[in-house]
Amino acid sequence: MAKNSSVSAEKDHSFSESRHRTQQIFSKVPEITVYFWITKVLTTGMGEVFSDYLVKNINPVIAVLLAGIVLVASLILQFSVRRYVAWIYWLVVVMVSIFGTMAADVVHVILGVPYLVSTLFFAVALATIFVIWYKSEKTLSIHSIYTIKREVFYWMTVLGTFALGTASGDMTASTMHLGYFSSGVLFFILLAIPALGYWLFGLNEIFAFWFAYIMTRPVGACFSDWISVSHTRGGLGVGEGTVSLILTIIIVILVGYLTITRKDIKNEHKES
Repeated sequence: MAKNSSVSAEKDHSFSESRHRTQQIFSKVPEITVYFWITKVLTTGMGEVFSDYLVKNINPVIAVLLAGIVLVASLILQFSVRRYVAWIYWLVVVMVSIFGTMAADVVHVILGVPYLVSTLFFAVALATIFVIWYKSEKTLSIHSIYTIKREVFYWMTVLGTFALGTASGDMTASTMHLGYFSSGVLFFILLAIPALGYWLFGLNEIFAFWFAYIMTRPVGACFSDWISVSHTRGGLGVGEGTVSLILTIIIVILVGYLTITRKDIKNEHKES
């Protein structure tokens, strides 16, 4: 009897280990490391200023359509691969950043919706996605992104965080008259709260991650706006085009580094 129990336990352990490895192999997102957060903030800043650059230099309708087409194409590419590929994943994030910025701007500029209202709208929309995702999958962990259904929920959530972050950053900078730099500092402090809560006080990992993820958007957007906009608007006046180019170069170098070193696939290094 004891022998059978031992064999059964070994089989269960073997099955669990095999399932864990399978989930790692087919995971469609990177491990959460310092590289992840650095790249995330850079893509938010790049998406913000490049979106502004596009709508100012070409027809806004054409700019939105082009961004939407490239976003869809990048998502098709992301869903076609069976595991996380750094350059594909971050291409989608960049395009979500650009399109999310445009979506938030359209709601305010074209439809005339105040930033406070659009912020509340995107907050409710994001909360709704979280609720539906959790009821369907019983988890909001990004470590569980190894099915198409969960990946759909994941990218819907990411798009929602970018739209919410853009609207909230514009709200504090414009409606609340804090300016871009002060808004960036404010959201950086808010970003630090879940990080410190997780590291020092055992804050729920999933809640801490998504709270910090949402905050990275206005942090990157506000500081990139501050660097790019004119002195009359409280910025450094570097220009959207120049800032977009510099951030793009940095992102390409960083993603290239991650592609070569695979430092954002932590579990792979542990097993090797």
